[in-house]
Amino acid sequence: MLTLRKEKKLWKKGFKFVVGLDEAGRGPLAGPVIAAAVMIKPKTRIQKLKKEIKIKNLKDSKKLSAKKREEIYKILRKSKLIEWGIGIVSEKTIDKINIKNAAELAMERALKNLERKIKKKADFIIIDGNHLNSKYLKSKNYKLIVKADERICSCALASILAKVKRDKIMEKYAKKFPKYKFEIHKGYPTKEHLKVLKKYGPCKIHRRSFLPVKFCYNYKKGRKTRN
Repeated sequence: MLTLRKEKKLWKKGFKFVVGLDEAGRGPLAGPVIAAAVMIKPKTRIQKLKKEIKIKNLKDSKKLSAKKREEIYKILRKSKLIEWGIGIVSEKTIDKINIKNAAELAMERALKNLERKIKKKADFIIIDGNHLNSKYLKSKNYKLIVKADERICSCALASILAKVKRDKIMEKYAKKFPKYKFEIHKGYPTKEHLKVLKKYGPCKIHRRSFLPVKFCYNYKKGRKTRN
């Protein structure tokens, strides 16, 4: 169950600006990776937060329906209980620096976006994961927690913001590249997506460093690869 237990402990230790970070879009074959940074304002009560977003049991984005995520997303964007920032890294950058580094870069950008909004530097950051390369993020007081989006409230809210923001971007791309049906699978390697990818080859937003895309790209160019 998600609580504010971790945030409260940090607030009591004097960390006023505690930020939860999470990302969406590591697994897809197309589109950007997006991160969100969420700072729940000190002294916020979990009951008040749950009441505002109209949900009794907070969950990470993967355990909510698309409709519920959208509802919470709209509320969070206007909420006075939190501050938030978004970071976006394109598929081209993902191909250049790999998805792990791109996800961390998205987190950096989300955090910097949040810090510009509040005109303060984060005192402490909580990151969903078990490994960190980013020098900028490591320069902060931080804690890595596996499945933080299922246990830490600020990370769960970040996961919802990141997921919905990415879905909206993919829905826009669906209008630009209609035959790939990004509005349905959001770029993830579903059977339908792989079938269309094989038929037409990759479009401009496909991640060419990802194996299925790389194979189809080479195949379409008449250069079959052993990979």
